[in-house]
Amino acid sequence: MAGRISMGARREVVSAVMERYRSAKRAEKGGILDALCATTGWHREHAVRALRQHEIGDVGALRARRRRYGATIKDALTALWEASDRVCGKRLKVMIPTLLPALEQHGRLKLGQADRDGVLAISAATIDRLLGDVKIAASGGKRRRAGFYSAIRREVPIRTFNDWNSPPPGFCEVDMVAHGGTSVAGSFIQTLTMVDVATGWTECLPLVTRDGSLVVEAMKHAQSLFPWLLRGVDFDNDSAFMNDVVVPWCRQQKLEVTRSRAYKKNDQAFVEQKNGAVVRRLMGYGRFDGLETARVMGRLYAAARLYVNFFQPSFKLKEKRREGAKVIKRYHAPLTPYQRALAHPKLAAAVKKRLRDQYRLLDPIALLAEIRATQEELGNRVDRRAGQARGLQRACTSTAPASAATFAKTLGKAVKVGEPRATHRRPHRPYKTRIRMPSKLDPHIATIQDWLAAQPQLTALAIVGRLREKNPEEFGTRQHSIVQRLLRALRRKAAEQLVAQEPLGDARTVASLPGSVDGSGYVGPDPPTVPPTEPAWTTITDQSTSDRQQRRHYQGNIRR
Repeated sequence: MAGRISMGARREVVSAVMERYRSAKRAEKGGILDALCATTGWHREHAVRALRQHEIGDVGALRARRRRYGATIKDALTALWEASDRVCGKRLKVMIPTLLPALEQHGRLKLGQADRDGVLAISAATIDRLLGDVKIAASGGKRRRAGFYSAIRREVPIRTFNDWNSPPPGFCEVDMVAHGGTSVAGSFIQTLTMVDVATGWTECLPLVTRDGSLVVEAMKHAQSLFPWLLRGVDFDNDSAFMNDVVVPWCRQQKLEVTRSRAYKKNDQAFVEQKNGAVVRRLMGYGRFDGLETARVMGRLYAAARLYVNFFQPSFKLKEKRREGAKVIKRYHAPLTPYQRALAHPKLAAAVKKRLRDQYRLLDPIALLAEIRATQEELGNRVDRRAGQARGLQRACTSTAPASAATFAKTLGKAVKVGEPRATHRRPHRPYKTRIRMPSKLDPHIATIQDWLAAQPQLTALAIVGRLREKNPEEFGTRQHSIVQRLLRALRRKAAEQLVAQEPLGDARTVASLPGSVDGSGYVGPDPPTVPPTEPAWTTITDQSTSDRQQRRHYQGNIRR
Protein backbone atom coordinates (compact mmCIF):
# COMPACT_ATOMS: atom_id res chain seq x y z
CA MET A 1 0.00 0.00 0.00
CA ALA A 2 1.16 3.51 -0.74
CA GLY A 3 2.27 5.87 1.96
CA ARG A 4 0.12 8.74 3.14
CA ILE A 5 -0.12 11.59 0.62
CA SER A 6 -2.31 14.66 0.79
CA MET A 7 -5.56 15.07 -1.12
CA GLY A 8 -4.01 17.91 -3.11
CA ALA A 9 -1.24 15.63 -4.28
CA ARG A 10 -3.80 13.01 -5.30
CA ARG A 11 -5.74 15.57 -7.32
CA GLU A 12 -2.54 16.63 -9.07
CA VAL A 13 -1.76 13.01 -9.94
CA VAL A 14 -5.27 12.52 -11.34
CA SER A 15 -5.01 15.70 -13.44
CA ALA A 16 -1.66 14.58 -14.86
CA VAL A 17 -2.93 11.10 -15.77
CA MET A 18 -6.43 12.07 -16.96
CA GLU A 19 -5.49 13.13 -20.55
CA ARG A 20 -3.40 10.02 -21.14
CA TYR A 21 -6.18 7.85 -19.72
CA ARG A 22 -8.80 9.34 -22.07
CA SER A 23 -6.76 8.72 -25.21
CA ALA A 24 -5.45 5.28 -24.20
CA LYS A 25 -6.84 1.95 -25.35
CA ARG A 26 -8.43 -0.62 -23.08
CA ALA A 27 -5.23 -2.51 -22.22
CA GLU A 28 -3.31 0.71 -21.58
CA LYS A 29 -6.10 2.01 -19.34
CA GLY A 30 -5.66 -1.02 -17.10
CA GLY A 31 -1.97 -0.25 -16.60
CA ILE A 32 -2.71 3.42 -15.90
CA LEU A 33 -5.31 2.41 -13.28
CA ASP A 34 -2.87 0.01 -11.60
CA ALA A 35 -0.22 2.71 -11.32
CA LEU A 36 -2.75 5.25 -10.02
CA CYS A 37 -4.05 2.84 -7.37
CA ALA A 38 -0.50 2.02 -6.25
CA THR A 39 0.33 5.72 -5.95
CA THR A 40 -2.81 6.99 -4.22
CA GLY A 41 -3.88 3.88 -2.32
CA TRP A 42 -7.36 4.11 -3.83
CA HIS A 43 -9.66 1.27 -4.77
CA ARG A 44 -9.81 0.60 -8.50
CA GLU A 45 -13.47 1.64 -8.87
CA HIS A 46 -12.83 4.86 -6.97
CA ALA A 47 -9.91 5.65 -9.28
CA VAL A 48 -12.16 5.15 -12.32
CA ARG A 49 -14.76 7.50 -10.87
CA ALA A 50 -12.09 10.10 -10.08
CA LEU A 51 -10.79 10.02 -13.66
CA ARG A 52 -14.30 10.30 -15.12
CA GLN A 53 -15.18 13.25 -12.88
CA HIS A 54 -12.19 15.20 -14.23
CA GLU A 55 -13.15 14.75 -17.87
CA ILE A 56 -13.90 18.07 -19.59
CA GLY A 57 -16.35 18.65 -22.41
CA ASP A 58 -17.67 15.08 -22.71
CA VAL A 59 -19.99 15.11 -19.68
CA GLY A 60 -22.88 16.76 -21.49
CA ALA A 61 -22.35 14.62 -24.57
CA LEU A 62 -22.93 11.39 -22.68
CA ARG A 63 -26.23 9.89 -23.66
CA ALA A 64 -28.52 9.00 -20.77
CA ARG A 65 -29.27 5.31 -20.48
CA ARG A 66 -32.85 4.43 -21.27
CA ARG A 67 -34.73 2.96 -18.33
CA ARG A 68 -35.69 -0.63 -19.00
CA TYR A 69 -38.09 -1.29 -16.15
CA GLY A 70 -40.81 1.28 -15.55
CA ALA A 71 -43.17 2.07 -12.70
CA THR A 72 -45.56 -0.73 -13.66
CA ILE A 73 -42.93 -3.40 -13.24
CA LYS A 74 -41.79 -1.83 -9.95
CA ASP A 75 -45.37 -1.90 -8.62
CA ALA A 76 -45.70 -5.52 -9.69
CA LEU A 77 -42.44 -6.40 -7.94
CA THR A 78 -43.66 -4.65 -4.79
CA ALA A 79 -46.85 -6.75 -4.85
CA LEU A 80 -44.85 -9.94 -5.43
CA TRP A 81 -42.42 -9.02 -2.65
CA GLU A 82 -45.25 -8.49 -0.19
CA ALA A 83 -46.95 -11.72 -1.30
CA SER A 84 -43.68 -13.64 -0.75
CA ASP A 85 -43.46 -12.40 2.86
CA ARG A 86 -40.67 -9.97 1.97
CA VAL A 87 -37.93 -12.38 0.98
CA CYS A 88 -34.62 -11.32 -0.55
CA GLY A 89 -34.11 -10.74 -4.26
CA LYS A 90 -32.45 -14.07 -4.96
CA ARG A 91 -35.28 -16.04 -3.40
CA LEU A 92 -37.94 -13.82 -4.98
CA LYS A 93 -36.40 -14.40 -8.42
CA VAL A 94 -37.04 -18.14 -8.01
CA MET A 95 -40.56 -17.62 -6.65
CA ILE A 96 -41.80 -15.29 -9.44
CA PRO A 97 -42.58 -18.05 -12.04
CA THR A 98 -44.92 -19.78 -9.57
CA LEU A 99 -46.15 -16.76 -7.60
CA LEU A 100 -47.07 -14.56 -10.58
CA PRO A 101 -49.58 -17.00 -12.18
CA ALA A 102 -51.21 -17.55 -8.78
CA LEU A 103 -51.76 -13.82 -8.29
CA GLU A 104 -53.08 -13.44 -11.83
CA GLN A 105 -55.44 -16.39 -11.44
CA HIS A 106 -57.12 -14.83 -8.40
CA GLY A 107 -57.26 -11.39 -9.96
CA ARG A 108 -54.76 -9.78 -7.60
CA LEU A 109 -52.35 -8.70 -10.33
CA LYS A 110 -52.94 -7.79 -13.97
CA LEU A 111 -50.04 -7.21 -16.35
CA GLY A 112 -49.67 -6.82 -20.07
CA GLN A 113 -47.66 -9.32 -22.03
CA ALA A 114 -44.60 -7.02 -22.31
CA ASP A 115 -44.61 -6.18 -18.58
CA ARG A 116 -45.16 -9.82 -17.70
CA ASP A 117 -42.17 -10.88 -19.77
CA GLY A 118 -40.09 -8.13 -18.11
CA VAL A 119 -41.03 -9.32 -14.62
CA LEU A 120 -40.11 -12.91 -15.51
CA ALA A 121 -36.79 -11.86 -17.05
CA ILE A 122 -35.67 -9.48 -14.28
CA SER A 123 -32.53 -10.40 -12.35
CA ALA A 124 -32.11 -10.71 -8.59
CA ALA A 125 -29.74 -7.71 -8.43
CA THR A 126 -32.26 -5.54 -10.29
CA ILE A 127 -35.00 -6.66 -7.92
CA ASP A 128 -32.97 -5.53 -4.93
CA ARG A 129 -32.12 -2.25 -6.62
CA LEU A 130 -35.73 -1.43 -7.60
CA LEU A 131 -37.07 -2.39 -4.17
CA GLY A 132 -34.41 -0.45 -2.26
CA ASP A 133 -36.58 2.55 -1.37
CA VAL A 134 -39.58 0.28 -0.82
CA LYS A 135 -37.69 -1.74 1.79
CA ILE A 136 -36.54 1.44 3.55
CA ALA A 137 -40.12 2.72 3.70
CA ALA A 138 -41.32 -0.67 4.96
CA SER A 139 -38.78 -0.62 7.79
CA GLY A 140 -40.00 2.74 9.04
CA GLY A 141 -37.77 4.97 6.94
CA LYS A 142 -34.58 3.81 8.65
CA ARG A 143 -31.64 2.32 6.84
CA ARG A 144 -29.09 0.26 8.69
CA ARG A 145 -26.09 2.51 9.21
CA ALA A 146 -22.66 1.00 8.87
CA GLY A 147 -20.29 1.42 11.78
CA PHE A 148 -17.92 4.35 11.88
CA TYR A 149 -14.88 2.09 11.74
CA SER A 150 -16.39 -0.51 9.38
CA ALA A 151 -13.96 0.48 6.56
CA ILE A 152 -10.92 -0.11 8.77
CA ARG A 153 -12.47 -3.31 10.11
CA ARG A 154 -12.93 -4.65 6.58
CA GLU A 155 -9.25 -4.05 5.83
CA VAL A 156 -8.13 -6.31 8.69
CA PRO A 157 -8.21 -10.03 7.79
CA ILE A 158 -10.05 -12.55 9.97
CA ARG A 159 -8.25 -15.28 11.90
CA THR A 160 -10.17 -18.07 13.63
CA PHE A 161 -9.07 -20.41 16.40
CA ASN A 162 -8.08 -23.12 13.90
CA ASP A 163 -5.91 -20.76 11.82
CA TRP A 164 -2.99 -20.42 14.26
CA ASN A 165 -1.18 -23.65 13.27
CA SER A 166 1.38 -23.57 16.13
CA PRO A 167 2.88 -20.09 15.64
CA PRO A 168 6.28 -19.11 17.12
CA PRO A 169 6.41 -16.91 20.27
CA GLY A 170 5.45 -13.32 19.52
CA PHE A 171 1.89 -13.74 18.18
CA CYS A 172 -0.57 -12.42 20.76
CA GLU A 173 -4.31 -12.24 21.25
CA VAL A 174 -5.44 -8.90 22.67
CA ASP A 175 -8.65 -8.11 24.51
CA MET A 176 -10.04 -5.69 27.09
CA VAL A 177 -11.83 -6.46 30.36
CA ALA A 178 -14.25 -3.84 31.70
CA HIS A 179 -14.27 -3.09 35.42
CA GLY A 180 -17.61 -1.31 35.45
CA GLY A 181 -19.42 -3.48 37.97
CA THR A 182 -23.12 -3.83 37.26
CA SER A 183 -23.28 -0.70 35.09
CA VAL A 184 -21.43 0.44 32.00
CA ALA A 185 -22.40 4.09 32.48
CA GLY A 186 -19.66 6.66 32.88
CA SER A 187 -15.92 6.16 32.78
CA PHE A 188 -14.21 3.24 34.50
CA ILE A 189 -10.95 1.32 34.30
CA GLN A 190 -10.30 -1.26 31.59
CA THR A 191 -7.66 -3.99 31.64
CA LEU A 192 -5.75 -4.64 28.40
CA THR A 193 -4.86 -8.33 28.29
CA MET A 194 -2.21 -9.68 25.89
CA VAL A 195 -1.61 -13.45 25.73
CA ASP A 196 1.11 -15.15 23.70
CA VAL A 197 -0.46 -18.03 21.77
CA ALA A 198 2.59 -20.30 21.74
CA THR A 199 3.58 -20.11 25.44
CA GLY A 200 0.58 -18.59 27.25
CA TRP A 201 2.69 -15.66 28.54
CA THR A 202 0.24 -13.08 29.88
CA GLU A 203 0.62 -9.33 30.30
CA CYS A 204 -2.12 -7.17 31.86
CA LEU A 205 -2.11 -3.37 31.83
CA PRO A 206 -4.74 -0.98 33.29
CA LEU A 207 -6.31 1.72 31.11
CA VAL A 208 -8.09 4.64 32.73
CA THR A 209 -10.53 4.90 29.80
CA ARG A 210 -11.29 3.15 26.51
CA ASP A 211 -9.25 5.13 24.02
CA GLY A 212 -7.18 4.16 21.00
CA SER A 213 -4.22 6.32 21.99
CA LEU A 214 -4.10 4.69 25.45
CA VAL A 215 -4.20 1.26 23.80
CA VAL A 216 -1.15 2.24 21.73
CA GLU A 217 0.73 3.45 24.82
CA ALA A 218 -0.12 0.25 26.69
CA MET A 219 1.10 -1.89 23.79
CA LYS A 220 4.34 0.10 23.67
CA HIS A 221 4.86 -0.70 27.34
CA ALA A 222 3.93 -4.36 26.76
CA GLN A 223 6.63 -4.64 24.10
CA SER A 224 9.22 -3.96 26.78
CA LEU A 225 7.64 -6.48 29.18
CA PHE A 226 7.55 -9.46 26.82
CA PRO A 227 10.82 -11.43 26.84
CA TRP A 228 10.72 -11.68 23.04
CA LEU A 229 9.75 -9.44 20.15
CA LEU A 230 6.13 -9.19 19.13
CA ARG A 231 5.31 -10.51 15.67
CA GLY A 232 1.54 -10.14 15.39
CA VAL A 233 -1.60 -9.13 17.28
CA ASP A 234 -5.10 -10.53 17.00
CA PHE A 235 -7.89 -8.16 18.12
CA ASP A 236 -11.62 -8.48 18.43
CA ASN A 237 -14.02 -6.12 16.62
CA ASP A 238 -14.05 -3.50 19.39
CA SER A 239 -13.89 0.09 18.15
CA ALA A 240 -11.08 0.71 20.66
CA PHE A 241 -8.91 -1.54 18.44
CA MET A 242 -10.44 -1.14 14.99
CA ASN A 243 -9.69 2.55 14.48
CA ASP A 244 -7.31 4.81 12.59
CA VAL A 245 -4.88 4.98 15.53
CA VAL A 246 -4.23 1.40 16.65
CA VAL A 247 -4.23 -0.43 13.30
CA PRO A 248 -1.83 1.99 11.49
CA TRP A 249 0.52 1.99 14.50
CA CYS A 250 0.67 -1.82 14.50
CA ARG A 251 1.48 -1.83 10.81
CA GLN A 252 4.20 0.76 11.33
CA GLN A 253 5.72 -1.57 13.92
CA LYS A 254 5.68 -4.42 11.35
CA LEU A 255 3.10 -6.34 13.37
CA GLU A 256 0.71 -8.67 11.58
CA VAL A 257 -2.81 -7.44 12.40
CA THR A 258 -5.78 -9.81 12.37
CA ARG A 259 -9.18 -9.88 14.02
CA SER A 260 -11.74 -12.43 15.17
CA ARG A 261 -15.20 -12.93 13.79
CA ALA A 262 -18.02 -10.92 15.30
CA TYR A 263 -19.80 -12.65 18.20
CA LYS A 264 -17.40 -15.64 18.04
CA LYS A 265 -15.50 -15.60 21.32
CA ASN A 266 -13.90 -18.96 20.63
CA ASP A 267 -11.77 -17.28 17.93
CA GLN A 268 -9.93 -15.65 20.85
CA ALA A 269 -9.98 -18.65 23.16
CA PHE A 270 -6.48 -18.05 24.58
CA VAL A 271 -7.09 -14.51 25.82
CA GLU A 272 -10.67 -15.24 26.91
CA GLN A 273 -9.36 -18.01 29.15
CA LYS A 274 -6.86 -15.64 30.77
CA ASN A 275 -9.54 -12.99 31.22
CA GLY A 276 -11.29 -15.33 33.62
CA ALA A 277 -8.35 -17.23 35.13
CA VAL A 278 -6.12 -14.19 35.71
CA VAL A 279 -7.93 -10.84 35.46
CA ARG A 280 -11.27 -11.75 37.00
CA ARG A 281 -9.61 -13.97 39.58
CA LEU A 282 -7.45 -11.05 40.70
CA MET A 283 -9.89 -8.15 40.28
CA GLY A 284 -13.34 -9.67 40.63
CA TYR A 285 -16.40 -8.04 39.10
CA GLY A 286 -16.56 -4.76 41.02
CA ARG A 287 -16.34 -1.23 39.66
CA PHE A 288 -13.02 0.61 39.71
CA ASP A 289 -12.36 4.13 38.48
CA GLY A 290 -9.89 6.93 39.03
CA LEU A 291 -6.22 7.50 38.37
CA GLU A 292 -5.07 6.43 41.86
CA THR A 293 -6.91 3.13 41.54
CA ALA A 294 -5.26 2.57 38.16
CA ARG A 295 -1.84 3.03 39.77
CA VAL A 296 -2.68 0.44 42.42
CA MET A 297 -3.85 -1.95 39.70
CA GLY A 298 -0.54 -1.39 37.91
CA ARG A 299 1.30 -2.53 41.06
CA LEU A 300 -0.96 -5.57 41.30
CA TYR A 301 -0.35 -6.59 37.68
CA ALA A 302 3.40 -5.99 38.01
CA ALA A 303 3.55 -8.62 40.78
CA ALA A 304 0.95 -10.92 39.22
CA ARG A 305 2.73 -11.14 35.85
CA LEU A 306 5.81 -12.67 37.47
CA TYR A 307 3.79 -14.94 39.74
CA VAL A 308 1.51 -16.21 36.94
CA ASN A 309 4.12 -16.55 34.17
CA PHE A 310 6.86 -18.16 36.26
CA PHE A 311 5.03 -20.19 38.93
CA GLN A 312 1.46 -21.00 37.87
CA PRO A 313 1.07 -23.91 35.39
CA SER A 314 -1.85 -24.08 33.00
CA PHE A 315 -3.29 -26.54 30.53
CA LYS A 316 -3.02 -26.15 26.77
CA LEU A 317 -5.22 -27.89 24.23
CA LYS A 318 -3.44 -30.61 22.27
CA GLU A 319 -6.20 -31.88 19.99
CA LYS A 320 -9.94 -31.82 19.65
CA ARG A 321 -12.11 -34.18 17.66
CA ARG A 322 -15.81 -34.86 17.39
CA GLU A 323 -17.46 -38.27 17.50
CA GLY A 324 -21.10 -37.70 16.70
CA ALA A 325 -22.47 -35.32 19.32
CA LYS A 326 -19.50 -35.89 21.64
CA VAL A 327 -16.45 -33.61 21.57
CA ILE A 328 -13.22 -35.20 22.84
CA LYS A 329 -10.38 -32.90 23.95
CA ARG A 330 -6.82 -33.86 24.80
CA TYR A 331 -4.46 -31.54 26.68
CA HIS A 332 -0.71 -31.28 27.11
CA ALA A 333 0.75 -31.75 30.57
CA PRO A 334 0.28 -28.54 32.63
CA LEU A 335 3.30 -26.24 32.34
CA THR A 336 4.06 -22.65 33.22
CA PRO A 337 4.59 -20.11 30.42
CA TYR A 338 8.22 -19.94 31.55
CA GLN A 339 8.63 -23.71 31.04
CA ARG A 340 6.94 -23.61 27.65
CA ALA A 341 9.25 -20.78 26.58
CA LEU A 342 12.34 -22.77 27.59
CA ALA A 343 11.10 -25.83 25.69
CA HIS A 344 10.13 -23.97 22.51
CA PRO A 345 12.64 -24.68 19.69
CA LYS A 346 12.13 -21.33 17.91
CA LEU A 347 13.15 -19.17 20.87
CA ALA A 348 16.68 -17.79 20.94
CA ALA A 349 19.19 -19.11 23.50
CA ALA A 350 19.86 -15.58 24.77
CA VAL A 351 16.18 -15.12 25.63
CA LYS A 352 16.12 -18.44 27.49
CA LYS A 353 19.23 -17.50 29.47
CA ARG A 354 17.70 -14.17 30.45
CA LEU A 355 14.54 -15.95 31.63
CA ARG A 356 16.56 -18.41 33.74
CA ASP A 357 18.47 -15.58 35.40
CA GLN A 358 15.25 -13.77 36.20
CA TYR A 359 13.65 -16.93 37.58
CA ARG A 360 16.50 -17.48 40.09
CA LEU A 361 15.86 -14.05 41.66
CA LEU A 362 12.10 -14.46 42.19
CA ASP A 363 10.46 -15.31 45.51
CA PRO A 364 6.88 -16.59 45.03
CA ILE A 365 5.90 -15.82 48.64
CA ALA A 366 7.05 -12.21 48.31
CA LEU A 367 5.11 -11.88 45.05
CA LEU A 368 1.99 -13.37 46.62
CA ALA A 369 2.33 -11.04 49.62
CA GLU A 370 2.50 -8.04 47.26
CA ILE A 371 -0.57 -9.33 45.40
CA ARG A 372 -2.57 -9.69 48.61
CA ALA A 373 -1.46 -6.26 49.85
CA THR A 374 -2.56 -4.50 46.67
CA GLN A 375 -5.79 -6.50 46.63
CA GLU A 376 -6.48 -5.32 50.16
CA GLU A 377 -5.98 -1.74 49.04
CA LEU A 378 -8.18 -2.25 45.99
CA GLY A 379 -10.81 -3.89 48.17
CA ASN A 380 -11.31 -0.57 49.93
CA ARG A 381 -11.88 1.13 46.58
CA VAL A 382 -14.25 -1.31 44.90
CA ASP A 383 -17.67 0.16 44.06
CA ARG A 384 -16.74 3.43 45.77
CA ARG A 385 -15.75 6.89 44.64
CA ALA A 386 -12.11 7.92 44.72
CA GLY A 387 -12.46 10.30 47.65
CA GLN A 388 -14.20 7.73 49.82
CA ALA A 389 -11.62 5.11 48.88
CA ARG A 390 -8.68 7.19 50.14
CA GLY A 391 -10.33 7.78 53.50
CA LEU A 392 -11.09 4.11 53.97
CA GLN A 393 -7.59 3.12 52.96
CA ARG A 394 -6.02 5.21 55.72
CA ALA A 395 -8.23 3.47 58.23
CA CYS A 396 -7.43 -0.01 56.94
CA THR A 397 -3.71 0.15 56.24
CA SER A 398 -2.97 -1.84 59.36
CA THR A 399 -4.72 -4.90 57.93
CA ALA A 400 -2.19 -5.28 55.08
CA PRO A 401 0.78 -7.58 55.67
CA ALA A 402 3.84 -5.68 56.83
CA SER A 403 6.36 -7.83 54.95
CA ALA A 404 6.77 -11.06 53.06
CA ALA A 405 8.07 -12.77 56.22
CA THR A 406 5.00 -11.76 58.20
CA PHE A 407 2.77 -12.94 55.38
CA ALA A 408 4.65 -16.26 55.15
CA LYS A 409 4.05 -16.95 58.86
CA THR A 410 0.29 -16.76 58.33
CA LEU A 411 0.31 -19.37 55.56
CA GLY A 412 -0.91 -22.78 56.69
CA LYS A 413 -1.65 -21.65 60.24
CA ALA A 414 -5.33 -20.77 60.08
CA VAL A 415 -7.63 -21.50 57.16
CA LYS A 416 -10.32 -18.86 56.81
CA VAL A 417 -13.65 -19.63 55.21
CA GLY A 418 -14.37 -17.46 52.19
CA GLU A 419 -12.54 -15.71 49.38
CA PRO A 420 -9.06 -14.47 50.42
CA ARG A 421 -9.03 -11.78 47.72
CA ALA A 422 -10.23 -8.51 49.13
CA THR A 423 -11.20 -7.26 45.67
CA HIS A 424 -14.07 -9.77 45.64
CA ARG A 425 -15.77 -8.58 48.79
CA ARG A 426 -18.82 -6.43 48.71
CA PRO A 427 -19.32 -3.42 50.97
CA HIS A 428 -21.40 -4.30 54.01
CA ARG A 429 -24.83 -2.77 53.96
CA PRO A 430 -26.78 -3.04 57.22
CA TYR A 431 -30.24 -4.50 56.78
CA LYS A 432 -32.96 -2.00 57.30
CA THR A 433 -35.84 -3.42 59.31
CA ARG A 434 -39.10 -2.70 57.55
CA ILE A 435 -42.14 -1.86 59.67
CA ARG A 436 -45.48 -3.07 58.37
CA MET A 437 -47.77 -0.15 57.69
CA PRO A 438 -51.43 -0.46 58.71
CA SER A 439 -53.81 -1.40 55.91
CA LYS A 440 -57.34 -0.14 55.41
CA LEU A 441 -58.42 -3.79 55.18
CA ASP A 442 -57.43 -4.56 58.78
CA PRO A 443 -60.82 -3.60 60.32
CA HIS A 444 -62.64 -5.73 57.70
CA ILE A 445 -60.60 -8.94 57.83
CA ALA A 446 -63.09 -10.72 60.12
CA THR A 447 -65.96 -9.76 57.82
CA ILE A 448 -64.09 -11.03 54.74
CA GLN A 449 -63.34 -14.31 56.52
CA ASP A 450 -67.05 -14.77 57.29
CA TRP A 451 -67.88 -14.14 53.64
CA LEU A 452 -65.32 -16.70 52.52
CA ALA A 453 -66.58 -19.26 55.05
CA ALA A 454 -70.08 -18.92 53.60
CA GLN A 455 -68.99 -18.70 49.96
CA PRO A 456 -65.42 -19.99 49.41
CA GLN A 457 -65.55 -19.29 45.67
CA LEU A 458 -65.78 -15.50 46.11
CA THR A 459 -63.36 -13.51 43.96
CA ALA A 460 -61.45 -10.37 44.81
CA LEU A 461 -63.72 -8.27 42.58
CA ALA A 462 -66.80 -9.52 44.39
CA ILE A 463 -65.26 -8.74 47.78
CA VAL A 464 -64.29 -5.25 46.59
CA GLY A 465 -67.87 -4.72 45.41
CA ARG A 466 -69.28 -5.68 48.79
CA LEU A 467 -66.79 -3.45 50.61
CA ARG A 468 -67.67 -0.55 48.29
CA GLU A 469 -71.39 -1.01 49.06
CA LYS A 470 -70.68 -0.78 52.79
CA ASN A 471 -68.08 2.03 52.63
CA PRO A 472 -68.31 3.82 49.25
CA GLU A 473 -66.07 6.69 50.35
CA GLU A 474 -63.24 4.35 51.43
CA PHE A 475 -63.17 1.57 48.82
CA GLY A 476 -63.08 1.59 45.04
CA THR A 477 -61.70 -0.35 42.11
CA ARG A 478 -58.12 0.61 43.02
CA GLN A 479 -58.23 -1.65 46.10
CA HIS A 480 -58.48 -4.74 43.89
CA SER A 481 -54.76 -5.58 44.24
CA ILE A 482 -54.59 -5.42 48.04
CA VAL A 483 -57.75 -7.56 48.30
CA GLN A 484 -56.13 -10.10 45.95
CA ARG A 485 -53.04 -10.28 48.19
CA LEU A 486 -55.22 -10.68 51.30
CA LEU A 487 -57.27 -13.38 49.57
CA ARG A 488 -54.15 -15.34 48.64
CA ALA A 489 -52.85 -15.11 52.21
CA LEU A 490 -56.14 -16.30 53.73
CA ARG A 491 -56.45 -19.23 51.33
CA ARG A 492 -52.82 -20.20 51.89
CA LYS A 493 -53.39 -20.19 55.64
CA ALA A 494 -56.55 -22.30 55.26
CA ALA A 495 -54.68 -24.78 53.02
CA GLU A 496 -51.88 -25.13 55.57
CA GLN A 497 -54.40 -25.83 58.32
CA LEU A 498 -56.16 -28.40 56.14
CA VAL A 499 -52.89 -30.22 55.42
CA ALA A 500 -51.96 -30.21 59.10
CA GLN A 501 -55.25 -31.84 60.12
CA GLU A 502 -55.66 -35.63 60.25
CA PRO A 503 -57.68 -37.22 57.39
CA LEU A 504 -61.32 -37.76 58.38
CA GLY A 505 -63.97 -40.08 56.96
CA ASP A 506 -63.73 -43.42 55.20
CA ALA A 507 -62.98 -44.31 51.63
CA ARG A 508 -66.60 -44.05 50.56
CA THR A 509 -66.78 -40.43 51.68
CA VAL A 510 -63.59 -39.59 49.77
CA ALA A 511 -64.77 -41.39 46.64
CA SER A 512 -68.05 -39.50 46.66
CA LEU A 513 -66.42 -36.07 46.54
CA PRO A 514 -66.41 -34.17 43.22
CA GLY A 515 -63.32 -34.69 41.10
CA SER A 516 -62.29 -37.93 42.89
CA VAL A 517 -61.26 -41.13 41.13
CA ASP A 518 -62.94 -44.41 42.05
CA GLY A 519 -61.94 -47.94 41.22
CA SER A 520 -63.55 -47.89 37.77
CA GLY A 521 -61.26 -45.06 36.61
CA TYR A 522 -64.07 -42.52 36.30
CA VAL A 523 -63.25 -38.90 37.07
CA GLY A 524 -66.18 -36.88 38.36
CA PRO A 525 -67.03 -33.36 37.22
CA ASP A 526 -65.34 -30.29 38.65
CA PRO A 527 -67.00 -28.37 41.49
CA PRO A 528 -69.67 -25.90 40.35
CA THR A 529 -68.54 -22.33 39.74
CA VAL A 530 -72.02 -20.79 40.24
CA PRO A 531 -72.51 -19.50 43.81
CA PRO A 532 -74.67 -22.07 45.64
CA THR A 533 -77.96 -20.96 47.14
CA GLU A 534 -77.86 -23.68 49.81
CA PRO A 535 -75.24 -24.50 52.46
CA ALA A 536 -72.03 -25.99 51.19
CA TRP A 537 -72.56 -29.42 52.79
CA THR A 538 -75.99 -29.76 51.10
CA THR A 539 -74.52 -28.97 47.70
CA ILE A 540 -71.73 -31.52 48.10
CA THR A 541 -74.21 -34.22 49.17
CA ASP A 542 -76.50 -33.59 46.23
CA GLN A 543 -73.60 -33.47 43.82
CA SER A 544 -72.15 -36.74 45.17
CA THR A 545 -75.54 -38.43 44.80
CA SER A 546 -75.73 -37.31 41.19
CA ASP A 547 -72.19 -38.60 40.62
CA ARG A 548 -73.12 -42.04 41.97
CA GLN A 549 -76.12 -42.21 39.66
CA GLN A 550 -73.97 -41.29 36.66
CA ARG A 551 -71.36 -43.93 37.56
CA ARG A 552 -74.02 -46.68 37.89
CA HIS A 553 -75.45 -45.74 34.50
CA TYR A 554 -71.94 -45.71 32.96
CA GLN A 555 -71.00 -49.13 34.44
CA GLY A 556 -74.34 -50.64 33.33
CA ASN A 557 -73.70 -49.58 29.76
CA ILE A 558 -70.27 -51.20 29.87
CA ARG A 559 -71.69 -54.52 31.14
CA ARG A 560 -74.35 -54.52 28.46
